[in-house]
Amino acid sequence: MSPKDNITTVKNLYMLFNQRKLDDAAKSVAAGCKWTNVATGQTFNGPSGFKEFCQGWITAFSDARVEVRNQIANEDTVVTEFTGRGTHDGPLQSPNGSIPATRKKLDMHFIEVLKLENGKVTEARAYFDSATLLRQLGVLPESMPTR
Repeated sequence: MSPKDNITTVKNLYMLFNQRKLDDAAKSVAAGCKWTNVATGQTFNGPSGFKEFCQGWITAFSDARVEVRNQIANEDTVVTEFTGRGTHDGPLQSPNGSIPATRKKLDMHFIEVLKLENGKVTEARAYFDSATLLRQLGVLPESMPTR
């Protein structure tokens, strides 16, 4: 597919996430896709795994929205920088267990690298700064002490 077609496919994924149309979004995810949350080390498989990945964010931030800031693409890859926003009003799953709702606002940058083949995502890696996320939720102190 062309870089332009790939960007259109990926933009549609984010739009459908914002609309909570995960079943429609999952139609653009290949059966063998591995969706990896690099910060937590979790990997989600196929369209159902993609929906589980998205639902985890929606459960923790019921008003979650993403705003695409920048995209770069070629014939098989799209890199997207986006801002994720929402209110932490549900449990957020982490490698160390569930983080109960803090009612704090989240407003932070994410990067996702998606590989595509024939208009479907075959591999995805989501990158974000987990320390920033935890600071914004009030789980970590706002700043680190200096020496």
